[in-house]
Amino acid sequence: MANIIFLSFLLSSIFTAKAQQGQSIVKPGSLLTPTTNSSWLSPSGLYAFGFYKQGNGYVVGVFLIGIPQKTVVWTANRDNPPLPDDVKLNFTSDGRLVLQSTQGTETSIATLLKSATSASMLDSGNFVLQNYNNKTIWQSFDYPTDTLLATQHLSAFRVMYSSVSKSDRSIGIFRLLMQGDGNLVQYPVGTQVVPGYDYWSTSTNGKGNNVSLCLDDDAHLYLLNSSGTYLMNLTQGGYPRNGVMYLMRIDAMRIGMLMGSMRLYSHNLAQNGNRSVLWASTDDECDPKGICGLNGFCVTSNQDFDCICLLGFAFVNQSKKTSGCERNFTAESCEVGSLRYTMEAVPNTTWENANFSILLLPTKEDCIAACLGDYNCEAVLFKNGECNKQRLPLRFGRRSQSESNVALIKVGMYYKAMSSKKKLRVDILIICVSLVAFAFIVLAISGIAIYRNRVWAYKSISNHGNIVLGEDIAPRSFTYAELEKVTDGFKEELGRGAFGTVYKGVIGNDKKVVAVKRLDIKLLAEREREFQTEMRVIGRTHHKNLVRLLGYCHDGPNRLLVYEYMSMGHGCAKISDFGLAKLLNPEQTKTFTDIRGTRGYVAPEWHRKSPVTVKVDVYSFGVVLLEIICCRKNVDYNLSEEEAILEEWACHCFETGESDKLVNDEDVDKGQLERMIKVAIWCIQDEPSIRPSMKKVLLMLEGTVEILIPPSLTIVTTM
Repeated sequence: MANIIFLSFLLSSIFTAKAQQGQSIVKPGSLLTPTTNSSWLSPSGLYAFGFYKQGNGYVVGVFLIGIPQKTVVWTANRDNPPLPDDVKLNFTSDGRLVLQSTQGTETSIATLLKSATSASMLDSGNFVLQNYNNKTIWQSFDYPTDTLLATQHLSAFRVMYSSVSKSDRSIGIFRLLMQGDGNLVQYPVGTQVVPGYDYWSTSTNGKGNNVSLCLDDDAHLYLLNSSGTYLMNLTQGGYPRNGVMYLMRIDAMRIGMLMGSMRLYSHNLAQNGNRSVLWASTDDECDPKGICGLNGFCVTSNQDFDCICLLGFAFVNQSKKTSGCERNFTAESCEVGSLRYTMEAVPNTTWENANFSILLLPTKEDCIAACLGDYNCEAVLFKNGECNKQRLPLRFGRRSQSESNVALIKVGMYYKAMSSKKKLRVDILIICVSLVAFAFIVLAISGIAIYRNRVWAYKSISNHGNIVLGEDIAPRSFTYAELEKVTDGFKEELGRGAFGTVYKGVIGNDKKVVAVKRLDIKLLAEREREFQTEMRVIGRTHHKNLVRLLGYCHDGPNRLLVYEYMSMGHGCAKISDFGLAKLLNPEQTKTFTDIRGTRGYVAPEWHRKSPVTVKVDVYSFGVVLLEIICCRKNVDYNLSEEEAILEEWACHCFETGESDKLVNDEDVDKGQLERMIKVAIWCIQDEPSIRPSMKKVLLMLEGTVEILIPPSLTIVTTM
């Protein structure tokens, strides 16, 4: 008795110390509901006590919320059905913790001998109720469900049960019992606590009384007796304490299959709760007895397992193999005798030894004859001349290569005949499917051969057509599929404007790099007839400072242009786009059209729907000239408001004599700088008639003609 008191004092002191490290006080009168204010948190926010979702309802428990995946570690009233969303969890004014339904019924969460004055969710994962002296009068650690947390213990005669599944925390089919004789044992639920039904144990029976299973916060899992002596170390511990938490659990299910083994997990809080297994009670997935239900047996393969029904049986629930198996034929009456049955062997298989008769017979054939002549016999295990007759249901079945016995199952002749017919039907089905598959493969190969032949012919034509990309020949016409292949599915974007997007491509046997501009179909909708003619005319326009048009696409709704590719730093200034969107006849001086080109470069008359003249290109040239002078974009909203629009900023700096600001006060020839700025301002005048011709612009840049002071943009704009 003194030893029990000593152990209780030792464990209580540990819990009290942990509770003092961090707790969040809940006072009587506090209330929780499933949908609002659903939990009470621990001080660090790692654990919560309250409602969590299960199926179509809610359950009360303790769960980890400090990691992305919510992990339930304790459940109250776990075999009760899920709760509706109108239930309340009330810490009443008289110190009781109860669930209250809308009908007024109450269900106790904690059975108390005295009233509690406070409740706390501790950072250890322990939910406690305390009296006015701050003494713990109830704690969840005393009633573990399927999980043991660090600093928690499973004392003598206490039992833990696995859950049905990860989403259903009611009691499953496996249990862990800390026996009074000091032995820690795992049993299937519903069996007697006697040798033969266990599937794992520490074999420490008789080594001490009042033994407890304990888990420390360094992952040390061990057995401790009442005198404080370590009986067995299941793990050695010594793992990091900071940023990591540990728990031991009887696993319920993995990928739809039952588990049943004890596993020690670590959760790395610094890595989003990343979980790893530190220890397991068994590595053999078939060790837990009853894992495949009645009349089924467990088979391991490549560190995994599966459940198989005995011959003449089928799964009760095909989607849940752990539900067991049932006969798929009807047993005949005893008068029929052995005429309608046969015995089928199941090699290397054993199950619970629940024989009703044992016969000493020399051969397997004698054992079979004895079972066929006995209506009560439904299966036999034969080993070393011993014939064990058994009745259904059979349980705890498993297949193991270490088993040398011969298991035989009584199967109806009708079932066997049906199995043979079924096998024949399966063979016929396999042959038919094979023939269809063969025919499909032949057709597929033929189709591929025809396709490749046509593609080869097409490529020959395409490669031959690459000659048209010479410097002196008009642009060639491409298909959309060709340009899609050239650009690798329009993968690498070079630039984007109002008229379309430009992509990098490689074409021809000489791997010529080109720029492919995919035009906006909406902008071309009204000019279908002119498109091809204009592209051919543009392609014949040759100038050393003009980007050449090498090809175009007029394929269905797709319109694309293929230009020569200008790499950055090639040293030769070239222009594309400006002036190429609409060609004028020699006798034409102006035309009406829609806005074309990249915003910020187009002349004001485009927006005013005024007559468009050749002076629109002068305006665009002026904008480009300013960009070259200032080494910046025409519009840059990352700068201050007065500097954002380059034209306005350039005019302001020129008029105030602060042209140096345009080049960030770099050391340049001020005379040259002002001459270039004046030319640019003349070019970007709002009134087209004021802008000089391109010929005069060239003369001004060369210094051949005098450059007058340009008028203010503001004055012209307000005219």
